[in-house]
Amino acid sequence: MAGMKFLALGLLATGSLLGCVSAPPAPALPSAPAAAPALSASPAAGLQRYRCDQNLEFSVRFMDDSAVIDAGARGNDVLLRDAGGMTPQQTVYSNPRLRAEFGLGAGGREAVLRYLAPQLVVNCVKD
Repeated sequence: MAGMKFLALGLLATGSLLGCVSAPPAPALPSAPAAAPALSASPAAGLQRYRCDQNLEFSVRFMDDSAVIDAGARGNDVLLRDAGGMTPQQTVYSNPRLRAEFGLGAGGREAVLRYLAPQLVVNCVKD
């Protein structure tokens, strides 16, 4: 009987010691590279300004396959990229009201806006 008592105490002691054993630490995962600091883009970032004949001025912002034009009194237009252009730097954008061609001239700094209604064609130069 005394042997059983010691066996029972030994099993209890072993059980309580097993409860004290902690699991091995998880392997360290490689740390992710530090994120690049966010660039604070001003609203004017990417905005290009043009001066045209007939006292028209406009700004344009190119995004993906579209161009957003703000022509002041002539209004704002969102144009989608079209096929066209005679050289690789020439791009053409249009909507039902306006067709715009960019990248013209020897230096690629010229543009032409072709308004359909009321009809108006203006030649422009990037500022």
